[in-house]
Amino acid sequence: MDHAARFGVEQGLAGLTLQAVADAASVTKGGLLHHFPSKQALIEAVFKDLLGKLDEEIDRLMREDPVEHGRFTRAYIDAFFQVTRDGAKSPWAALSISCMTDARLRELWSDWMRERLARHAATDGSPALKLARYAADGIWLANLTEADGIPANELAGLRDHLQNLAK
Repeated sequence: MDHAARFGVEQGLAGLTLQAVADAASVTKGGLLHHFPSKQALIEAVFKDLLGKLDEEIDRLMREDPVEHGRFTRAYIDAFFQVTRDGAKSPWAALSISCMTDARLRELWSDWMRERLARHAATDGSPALKLARYAADGIWLANLTEADGIPANELAGLRDHLQNLAK
């Protein structure tokens, strides 16, 4: 999955081939197909793996935050600003852009977000916190679509403003 994520970053998901991933992983294409019966299945597995890593990072950040109200939102903002700093080099770049056109990836993302929001509804259900999360998403997307990305100092300032909204 790491090789598939790397190819997705380097060549875009359209350029990712099962043969290239198999070669990079030093397995046969048949061996790869045993675990992932199609390119789509491999992409979905990579996406699920990244969601798991995002979950772990958000949970870690939440454990470090002593203030319950808005804790999920602040962790979400921090996690996405970490990804935002990586820009197009992040495996999230290719996969998240694909969410816009791939119904299955969009469904996986929506299910993940819906579950997280339900879990944290009592502490993070206010419109102000929702607005802060949407703003973080927008900044992240803007950073991906800018030719050179948003300058690091500007990103840091935007992150700080969003964190203040989430208090």
